[in-house]
Amino acid sequence: MKADEASLARLMAMSQGGNKQAYATLLTECQRWLRAYYSRRIAPSQLDDLVQDTLMALHHKLATWDSSRPFLPWLAAIARYRWVDHLRRIYRADECELDGEFAGQDDEPAIAARISLDWLLGLLPDAQARAIELVKIEGLSVAEASQASGQSESLVKVNIHRGLKKLAHLIEKA
Repeated sequence: MKADEASLARLMAMSQGGNKQAYATLLTECQRWLRAYYSRRIAPSQLDDLVQDTLMALHHKLATWDSSRPFLPWLAAIARYRWVDHLRRIYRADECELDGEFAGQDDEPAIAARISLDWLLGLLPDAQARAIELVKIEGLSVAEASQASGQSESLVKVNIHRGLKKLAHLIEKA
């Protein structure tokens, strides 16, 4: 059987009516479709679990499909939501593993802050990043920063102002 829209919609309607054979065929065809859908999106080792999770979601939402609407977009929406949930679980698991690696280290907050700061400063133009680093991080005066960077004092002030404004915008946006 080819899993086209009309066939899947017919199988789904029969499944909603209680036909067990149609339901088994529907699940088999949906499983093939989902494997193809997810194979381009996730690691092969996670494919079976996500397909099964999606089939369970399809089972629980069986009664919500409206036979006047196409079946494949309905299935694709369920698959997409399951995929996003899967990515969130992976992201959270990676986050927890990272936290566990550094547990007990006293300088962890300082290291994390420095990495974040370096990353943020990397988003700014060099002149702005240098001015902020000299005055706000290293504690130099504007005059000393002017001499160290080769910028005029007023340009150092402008670069600090513009750089901090851009950083604030980036942080709010994130």
